[in-house]
Amino acid sequence: MPQRAEILLVDDEEALCTAAEKILAKEGYHVTAVNTAADGLASFERKGADLLITDLLLPDLEGIQVLKRAKEMRPTVEVIVITGHGTVEKAVEAMRLGAYDFIEKPLDRAALVKAVAKAVEKQRLAEENQRLREELQQQRGEDALIGNSEAMVAVKKLLRQIAPTDVSVLVQGESGTGKEVVADVIHSLSLRRDKAIVKISCAAIPETLLESELFGYERGAFTGAAGSKPGKFELADGGTLFLDEIAEMSPQLQAKLLRVLQDGRFQRLGSTKDIQVDVRVISATHVDLHKAIAEKKFREDLYYRLNVVNVTLPPLRQRTEDIPLLAEHFLKKYAMRMRKDVRAFAPAAMEQLINHSWSGNVRELENAMQRAIAVTPGDTIQSFQLVLMPSTTSGGQPTGPAVTIPIGLPMDEAEERIIHAALTHCGGDKEKAAKILGISSRTLYRRFAKPEG
Repeated sequence: MPQRAEILLVDDEEALCTAAEKILAKEGYHVTAVNTAADGLASFERKGADLLITDLLLPDLEGIQVLKRAKEMRPTVEVIVITGHGTVEKAVEAMRLGAYDFIEKPLDRAALVKAVAKAVEKQRLAEENQRLREELQQQRGEDALIGNSEAMVAVKKLLRQIAPTDVSVLVQGESGTGKEVVADVIHSLSLRRDKAIVKISCAAIPETLLESELFGYERGAFTGAAGSKPGKFELADGGTLFLDEIAEMSPQLQAKLLRVLQDGRFQRLGSTKDIQVDVRVISATHVDLHKAIAEKKFREDLYYRLNVVNVTLPPLRQRTEDIPLLAEHFLKKYAMRMRKDVRAFAPAAMEQLINHSWSGNVRELENAMQRAIAVTPGDTIQSFQLVLMPSTTSGGQPTGPAVTIPIGLPMDEAEERIIHAALTHCGGDKEKAAKILGISSRTLYRRFAKPEG
């Protein structure tokens, strides 16, 4: 079967080039032969090659330099060097610099074919491994967004479409819906994935410090600036910058951010020198930015720069079919981390999870799973081991009180506290409390037979 590999041959001996071309063409390779290093490097830069074969002694440049420059242009290219009598030491040096193999003059047909076949196979395997790594990275990136609901399938499809581009993305959704996870997924699927993703919360840093964190500063820019420091934009150069809680940024800082988004330039605090960066910006907020614009709290021109593509994450209560998947994910994650043999949910426990309103969304569910795993003595989480925040039913009635379980509270006391809270909520009706907790009334009587109070 033809190898269909592109080979670039650089040698100043016409007879050698002609012979090598004929030998390799019979093996199914396509060979481009040139006689100078300059022509070889120009051809390699223009159209590349799967394999480069170069003589070590060329009229205009040493083959070692051809090897170095080719590797600078394409580090993964395989190189075979041709060496004559007395230049074996140079060939060994070439191997140290990244050459795959060397062959000696005069050319031996079998040696040439064998060396080329092995080098091309190595190149093909490297390319296949890279492809598989990229596919795995894409799969892992998407897997971070757990859910098969119609809403989440639509979000994942949108992320796959926009990730390879460099457009700015605004991620909106309630607190805890996974906006930071979306930023991670976009970056992992983008062409910038080999560079850094740098994150900063505009709400977590005081306004007086946020500017220096974003743009950096020079020595003496302000009291305490004993040295210079790069900002987040510089650290993210070539990669992605995630600006969380963007609505918390002051109008003054919004204006500076707008300039960076327009031309990629900014100045460190205390400097007059422009710094040019290539950064993709992903921002996020749970705030209604249209309302913020109407109230003059957010710049409309900045909004349009940030919101080239909008990704809106649905709250968890609108995708309840994803709750079992998320719960199972967190169960496996934290059971392993806590080294506990907790493997399943009782039916009543899962029903309670599905029916909860989850005002804190996925973050609240994750916290609830950690607490439940911590207090579960067996291998199955029961509903009375779920400590959920107060929530409301569709009719607006509370489903239950909040219960605080301090870290270190003995298991029996924790369970007793939960059951007593249920009894209080049910006005002392043990049958009703047992039903809410997902246990039989007999179990409730047997385990907690002392009077409430």
